[in-house]
Formats: sequence, C-alpha cells, structure tokens
Amino acid sequence: MPPIPVVPENHNYVLAEFDCLDPLLSALRLDSGRLKCTCLAVSRKWLALGTSAGGVHLIQREGWKQRLILTHKEGSIAQVACCPHDEDFIAVATSQGLVVVWELQLERRGRPERVSVSWEHRGQTVTALCWDTSALKVFVGDSGGKVSFLRAGSSKMGKGSAFVIFPVQTVTTVDSKVVQLGYQDGRLLVSSLTRCYLCDTEKEKFWRVGNKERDGEFGACFFPQNRGLLMGQPPLLYCARPGSRIWEASFNGEVLSTHQFKQLLACPPLPLITFRNEPNYNPVQKTPQSIAFPKLLYLGDQNLLTWTDSAIYIFTPQNGQLLLWTEVKDLLDVAVYRSELFCLHGSGRLSHLSLISAERCVERLLRRESWPLAAAVCCMFQHAITTSRARKSIPIDRLEHLKSQLSSSTHLELIGQLEEVITKLEPLDSASSSRRSSISSHESFNVLDCGIYRVISRRGSQSDEETSSLLNHSVSEEERLKEFSFVQDEDQVNHDPQTSERTEAERSDQGLQFHLPLSFRPKPPRIALQAVKDSVSSFVKKTTEKINTLQMNSELWQRPEFREGGPTEISATTNLYSEEMENEVGDEISNAEAEMQELQSATEQAISQIQDPLVLLDPASLREALLEWLPVLERILGSVVLKSAAAGDSTMDGAGEERWDTDYLSTCSDQREYPTSSSEEPTDVTEKNETPKPEEEEGQREDQLKLDSTKNGASNGSPAEPVRVVPPKPIPSDLLAHLCELATLYTELSCFRNQNEQELGCTVFLRRYFFLLDQERVRRMCLLCHQEQPEIMSSFTEAMLELTQSSKVVEVFQRGDLQKSLRSLRELQPWSPAHLLAHFHRLYEKHGEAAVRSFSQFYPTITPADVMTMAKKNHFLAYLDNLVQSQTEEHRLSFLQSLLDPESLRQDWLELALTHDAPQCCDTLTPDGQPRWHSHCFAWGYGRLLSLLIRIPADFSSKQKMLQTCRSHGYWTGYLYLCNELQLRTEAFIAICQLDDITLLDESDGVRPQTVDEWKLLIQLSQQCSSTVNSEQVAGANGSDWSNGSADCRGKISPESLTLMLARTVGPDQALTILEDCGVQLVLSPHSKLVCEVLRVAEKRQRAMIQTMLERCDRFLWSQHA
Repeated sequence: MPPIPVVPENHNYVLAEFDCLDPLLSALRLDSGRLKCTCLAVSRKWLALGTSAGGVHLIQREGWKQRLILTHKEGSIAQVACCPHDEDFIAVATSQGLVVVWELQLERRGRPERVSVSWEHRGQTVTALCWDTSALKVFVGDSGGKVSFLRAGSSKMGKGSAFVIFPVQTVTTVDSKVVQLGYQDGRLLVSSLTRCYLCDTEKEKFWRVGNKERDGEFGACFFPQNRGLLMGQPPLLYCARPGSRIWEASFNGEVLSTHQFKQLLACPPLPLITFRNEPNYNPVQKTPQSIAFPKLLYLGDQNLLTWTDSAIYIFTPQNGQLLLWTEVKDLLDVAVYRSELFCLHGSGRLSHLSLISAERCVERLLRRESWPLAAAVCCMFQHAITTSRARKSIPIDRLEHLKSQLSSSTHLELIGQLEEVITKLEPLDSASSSRRSSISSHESFNVLDCGIYRVISRRGSQSDEETSSLLNHSVSEEERLKEFSFVQDEDQVNHDPQTSERTEAERSDQGLQFHLPLSFRPKPPRIALQAVKDSVSSFVKKTTEKINTLQMNSELWQRPEFREGGPTEISATTNLYSEEMENEVGDEISNAEAEMQELQSATEQAISQIQDPLVLLDPASLREALLEWLPVLERILGSVVLKSAAAGDSTMDGAGEERWDTDYLSTCSDQREYPTSSSEEPTDVTEKNETPKPEEEEGQREDQLKLDSTKNGASNGSPAEPVRVVPPKPIPSDLLAHLCELATLYTELSCFRNQNEQELGCTVFLRRYFFLLDQERVRRMCLLCHQEQPEIMSSFTEAMLELTQSSKVVEVFQRGDLQKSLRSLRELQPWSPAHLLAHFHRLYEKHGEAAVRSFSQFYPTITPADVMTMAKKNHFLAYLDNLVQSQTEEHRLSFLQSLLDPESLRQDWLELALTHDAPQCCDTLTPDGQPRWHSHCFAWGYGRLLSLLIRIPADFSSKQKMLQTCRSHGYWTGYLYLCNELQLRTEAFIAICQLDDITLLDESDGVRPQTVDEWKLLIQLSQQCSSTVNSEQVAGANGSDWSNGSADCRGKISPESLTLMLARTVGPDQALTILEDCGVQLVLSPHSKLVCEVLRVAEKRQRAMIQTMLERCDRFLWSQHA
C-alpha cells in the first residue's frame, strides 16, 4: 500500500458517506432497470423519492422506514419538494405538466389527500418547484419560461378553508427555460437560461439582477445572513455566471461584487470518504477550471453548494474562498438539508453525504469500527487531528486503540504513518489549554504555597487516597506522574472509548474559565516521566508474554504420579514439588526468552543482509540469507506443535516404538484385515489407518526436518499437514513485522524458483507459517503461479477459509439466500481482497453460476484473475461478460483492455468465448475448413465479448493468432474484421463470396473494394463460388446443415449484384467496361437495366448541376474583378 499523501492545512472539511442507501432502494425495487428514481427532496423528517412509474416514496429519515406512497397516473415524477415549515405538505410535478399538492394528514392518521391541483403547465416540462417560506404556496417553473403559483387549501388554515379552491395564478413568463427558483421574505428569485429576475410577489414588482446576459443553465439562490453580527440583515443573492464566476447581489437585485473561483479550482480535489473504496488524494495541481454552475444551494453554516455531473463544489462566498471540491461520478441531482447532501446518480443510485470536519469524521468512523478508513483520514488530515482541540472528540487512547485494530499484514504502511501522527499529537492539557481542561465545573480547587493545585472533586469518581496524594509535599516519582497527568488518569477510569469521549466532551463544554499566574510553579520533567512510562509498559509487556508462555506449556501442570499416591506421600512431597515447580517454571521462562531472543537476533541479521541491494537483487544471495534464517525459525516456531503433540501421545513410550508404528503403518496401509492374536493391536492399527493422527504426521515431519530433506507432504505420499493460522507462541509486534517480511519473501522466492531437496517447499512453508505471511502478497503470488502449482492456491484458500470461519457473514451464507449473503458482504466494507475471496469460495460452492455472475459488483477489489482460479470456465465467462457489460458502452473496450494483465489472457479468453455457448463447428465450417453458406448468421452466446476482444489493440503476431483462431472456430464476423485490419483483403473477399452475403461489403465494418483491381478480383471470385453456394443451398433446403434456422435470405453475391454496386460507385458505363475486362459475359435483368438507366440520368443531372454552379461562380468572380 503506497504512503497516504497529506492534505494541505487550509482544508479541514470533507464529504463523507456513512450510510449506504442501497438496501433501501432494493426494498423499494428501485434498483432494477425497469423502475428507477427520477428526482428527490429532503426535509427534517422526510426523504421523498420520485420514480419513473409515477410514485413518490416518503421515507422517514429516522430509521429509514417507508411510511407512504403517493401514486400518480399522469406520468413519471419530474419534480418533488417538501414544505419547509410544515412537514405535512408535499408538492409533486409529473412529466405531463400536472402539479399536485398533497396533505399527508399524519397527525389525524387519515389518508393523504390532493388539496391542490394545477394543469397550468400541461404539455411543458416542470423544471423547478419552490415553497413559500411562511404560507402554503408553491411556485412552479417550466421549460417554456412560465412561472405560476398555486395555494393549498387545508383545514389548518381555518374553518372552511379546506373547501375553498384557490385559482392558479401566473406570476410571470420569462424569455427562456426556468432553471431554478428561490423564495425568501416575500421575494421570488427566478433564474432562466439568459438572466436572473427578482419578483416582489406582494407588490408585483420585477427587477433584473445585473445587466449582462448569459447562455446556458446557471443557478441562483438566496443566502440568509442570520448569524453573529449579521443577524437581522436582509439576505443576499448569489447568481452563477460563465467561467466559474458568481455574482453577489443585494436583496434589491443590485450586483455588489463578482467572485472568481477559476483559479481556486486549480487545487487538487479532496477524496470522498466512503466505505465503497479507499480514499485517494493526488496532490498534483490541476489546471484552472471554467465551469458553469447549473444550480446553487445554501448549505449548512454559511456555505454555497453547486455541482456538475462529475464533481461537487462548496464555497464560502463571504470570504471568497473554496471550502472543498470532490469528484463524484454520474451526478444527476442533489438535495440538501443543513449539512447533509442526498445525491441522485444517473444510474438511479442514491448516496447520503455529510459535510463534516476531519476530526468529527474520524470520530464517527471509529464509532462504526471502520478502522482502515479512519486511519487513512487521520494520516491525510494530520494538521486537524494533531491539534489539542481534536482531543475532545479523539482522545489519544482511541487512536492507540485504532492502531491496535489494524492488521500488520495488510496495513503495515498505514500503521507506520499512524504512529507518526500519534507522536505529533498535542495533549488536551498542553500549555495552551491545561488550565482550561484540568479543572471542570464539577471541581473546586485551591493553590498551596508550593504551587500545587489542590482539587476537591465532587464527582465521586476519585477515591480519597487519590485526592489526598496531591496534598503531600514530598511526593514520589509516581505521585508526580499522577499530578502531571491527573486529567488523563481520571479519564482512563472508564475503559470504553465512547464513554471516555462523552466524559471529555462534558468537561470541555462545562469547563470553569479561570486564569492564574503560574510563574512560581516549575515545569514537570516530561522526559523522565516518559522514561518511567516506557519502563512500566515494557514490564507489563514482558509479564504478559511470560504468562502466555506458561499457559501454552500444559505439560507443566499434568502430574498424574502425585494423584496416584496416598495422602501421606502427598503431604511429604509438597514442599519438594513446589520447589521443583518453581525451578521448572523459571527454566521454561528463561528458555522461552532465550528462544525469542535467538529468533530476534537471527531475524535482525537476515533483515540487515537483505537491505544490501547486492543481496536483495541477487536471487542466489537472497536465498542463502533466508536459508541461514530458516533453521532458527523451524526450531523455535516450527517445532512447538510437534513437541506438544509428541508429549500428549500416550501410546508411544519411546522414539523406537514411534518409528516402529510409523513403519508398520506404511507397510500395512492398504490392508483391510488384521491378525487377531492380540485384542488391542488390531484396534489400534485400525484406528490409525482410518483416521491418521496428527501426532504421527508431526513426528514424521520432525524426523524429516532433522534430516533437512523436507518436501511437500503430497509428493511423499503422506497427507498434507494442517494449516496454522494463529502463532503457536506469543510474538512481539516488532518481531512479528520483521518475521512477516522474511516469511513472505521466502514464500515468493520458493514459489518462483526450483527447490533443492534440502529446502522447505513453498506449499509446506505456506501451510506451516501462514500466520506470518502477508495475505495480500501471497494472494497475488498465487494468481501468478496457480496454473503451474495449483496446490499453492488450494492451500492459501484452505487457510483463508479457516481464518474467516468465525466471521458473522458465514451464518448468513448458511441460510442459503444469495441476495442476503451479498448484502451482508457489501456491509463489510472496506473489503480485504483475501477475506472477500474466501467468502466468495463459500458462495460459489453453495450457489454456483448465480453467485459468480454477482461477483462483478465487487470489482476492483476482486479481479477476474481471482475469479478464474475458483470458477469453472463457463461460469467465469458469464462473470466476465457481466463485468464488461456493467460499464458504459464507450468505456467497455478500454475497460476490457485494462483487465488483460498479462496480454496472453486475450488469446485465452478468446478461445474460451469461442468454445462455450457457440455454434457447432460442423455448422460453420465445411469438411475442408471453408466457410459454410450464411454461417456468419449464427448467434454466438458471447458475441458482444468476442467483438470487444478482437478490437483491442495488439501487435501483428497476436492479431494473426487471433485471426487463425477465429477461422478455426468459424467466427466469420471476427475473421473478416481482422482481415480488414491486417490488410488481408483477398482472404476477406474469398470468405465473403463463400458466405454469399453482399451486406458484408456494404456495412460500416464491411470490407469494401477500394481499387479497380479489387473489384475485378471480387467479380471473378463471385463467379467461381456461385456453383459451390448453389450446392450448399440445396443441402440446406434438405435440412442437413442448419440446426437453428437462423440463416436468413439476404442479398446474394453474384456478378450482376456486384456490377450494380460498382455502378453506384463509379458509374454504369465504367462498371460495364470493367465487367468486359474481366471476361464475364453478363446479361442484365430488366431490373438491373432500369437501375443502370436511372444511374445514368442521375449522373447526367449531377454533371449539369455542377457545370451550372461552376458557370455562376465564374460570372460572379468576373463581376467582382470588373
């Protein structure tokens, strides 16, 4: 994973997507191709979604529950708007021009009613809806420029109001389409394609905003000034102008200034923080952008929002700055409520974004346990995370917890960057904020003569001993540590990160403001305190390792001889036993520490060797360095399981007996009947043959290790050893990182090089030390070598299946519902490719091809190379076809080309597509390998994929190989395209004549003759092939060739049809001359003769017209010359 770049310090806000609305659309059936979302609106309570079927779904934002469906038979929904001051009213406009105001009547639990209907805009497309901010009036604008309003009658307005039908009134008609409407304090703002107009709806006065016109869709909106010193000031107007400019105007329509954002938009875009993919920030500066802002919206705290189909832009217009801009694909419409954005995409998908500060974004990601995403945001916005103000929402312990949740195998680089951020953190009680945060409103204090603050807590959370410790004048080092970090110790009483976060927030909000001079108080020795902290942490760490080591060695606690003795014997040997136990425990601890120290020294020596470029770049030297390190690893981590297994085997009393059993089993493994002289031996042998014990396998492996001749278990005839996904001993984190690098490097080296008999095989090493390997690097390695060494891929899959067995989605898979299983996988974002691949194996085993087809939605996390390793060939083709077709038509070719890594996959996929769901070769080829008549008309199951594969740019030899493949399988459409591309025009003409379809010459991709010689060749070939084609037509009429009846009677190729085509190109007289040169005696039919006469007449008239035009031009030029 490359290092995450740091965002400049002037950016403190991001757009983040915390909620996935895909399940909501699935529940509403709005994710299908037949039914889509067409528009949306949002308010405090509702999310309103208009559909192409004429329905409006009202979703309650609290819990995302659907409450109502408003149906319309007057067309699809074009616009929808929620009343801002009364959540009980919704305005809807349909595609036929109908405008309806609905009263939901939720308070009275009645059925929704149409309280107002307008057909004023019948036949026009309603482009804008806008509610009055105080009354139940809706303003409507359409594509013709008409602006009207209708008033809603309701019982809320007084008795009898519900029975009054208010007439629809036309406000004005502007010169072009209405782009956007806005209303504020009795004034209506209308933005058209050319101008902005301001209307006083009470006095019926109109103003134009500015004098300059524009051409295009540009938005406009009111900008309230209701904060701080501007409270009570009239709103401002902001109107979009060409060239990334925005007018700022007064409430009377007078332009005050012009904001130019073109140069500001040259900065790189900030990434969208979403669970769908990893944030990617490219710090490279862009060129200035000249953008037309189609709509303007007031957002959150004095911000201005606009967007295009590919990006969202947020400005702070009062200081003329760009807050941020972010690339968002395929945007169609955006609705906002405060700082929340609801985006409708062209595909019908919805996304819910939030404008939020970087530290608040990290806090919410931590709350949702999105560990890698939270760490990426921390590294990207270091300037916002490291400030002392951010400690209120992100304490240091939460960042430490975040680091511990990251996997060292997949996020090693990210962990390193996060550690750098943690070292830069400013504590909450730093010099600038210690007095403000140390003493809260729940505490009183007094200052002693020595300068110590005596804090009297009324929380009840501190004990008397902790409080009284602050009163001692001769404090120890530990007490000085408590005094220095008093607030931190108090926060750490609660180990829950969220609870500690709330406590910290309460303190900061309710803090007691005070200021006292502290010149008499010396600064605490921070360096000494840090050393004490490090020593305590080291002691705790070593103690934990010793305890884990004692727990792993269970043989220390199994003493059956003491249980067998009498009470007197036990009492007599108690002291002796306790002394022996202490000695054995001490020996075990010292042995474990010595082994770990030896492994660490060997690992550090190997790391230092491979850091030398001469060793790293030389495979032989690199292998020698790793082979020096490998025996130490085998002795310390490879033999733990072997020793414990041998100690726990009560049936083997010695090494000789164990070898006898092993030899006996190897000679008698195929026998089914055993001698019955002993009643116990046959039973033991039978059990060992039926279920081989892991002790025997480990024993055999240990013997092989001693002889340094370990090979793959499968090659020696012994069963493969089990995969180890957890370490047998506790390993320090710093040592684990180095072991991971060396183990992964050895695995890759042993995979791609020939192994000696003394070396440990790749498969055996992978199964034995999987807990040390980088899963992502091993996955990529398996993709490269799975064809030559499939056992490596199977071992990796087995390990990942065991590692992910405890995942919560496995229970969902077992229920058997594919859609629910896929939904649970989508909720696991962000995905790890290795873990996701293991879950895909489970789905594929359960659902087969249906599961594979759905894997395309997880691209690019899972690539076609991953799917190819697990799925059957025909199933993989279905997946690849679905993946390519999911792209837009203009991007499919380039997308498919990006998947060809390596380039040899093109030929493999071409042959797969030509051999699955394809016509029989006997239907497309004659016995001598020539094209059958009209055999290009057969349907190919993967024809779209085939047409893309042959169009991908490639070198000449690859194209020739594809040409031969298409011909050998009878794919004549691709064969002709490649012949045309390789300039093999003679071969193409021969195939076209044998296929006998003249449309192959006329189509845009057809091979049309370009010279007179080619026309002559084509006419001669058509005369030669006419007899063969006639015989095949007779065979086809008898039903011996065509199996699906897909051949249709198109234009046949004959000298006469070619003559007519040539006559249309060069003229009938010259065409007949060429026909005579070919030696073809042709008698034209009456229809052909008539066509030739018409062509002659048309040619004469065309010549006459050209002559007349030339004469007129000549006269005009002479007249000008005179």
